[in-house]
Amino acid sequence: VELVESGGGLANAGGSLRLSCTASGFKFSNFAMTWVRQAPGKGLERVSGIYSDGSETYYAEAVKGRFTISRDNAKNTLYLQMDDLKPEDTALYYCSSDSLGISGRGTQVTVTP
Repeated sequence: VELVESGGGLANAGGSLRLSCTASGFKFSNFAMTWVRQAPGKGLERVSGIYSDGSETYYAEAVKGRFTISRDNAKNTLYLQMDDLKPEDTALYYCSSDSLGISGRGTQVTVTP
């Protein structure tokens, strides 16, 4: 059972990044998934979530209207499209499954002013 994030990097404020999370070892299409982030010196923040079939989504107020979560169950992949990035979005981003109690190692996103 594994989750592997990718797509992080350095972006300017106002820019965009697209994160991906590839799942293996379990039936991805059966599980709701979540993106979580941890900024330096801060606790974990739930950023966005999506139902197993993609029918419903959740966004934290801080990212609503700027981030879009999606999934491709045929590819066992979860996505997070991040637009209009802000310096306060700088964090380590993880994908996770609450039901399975697993998360990946994360991908770093750094946004410069």
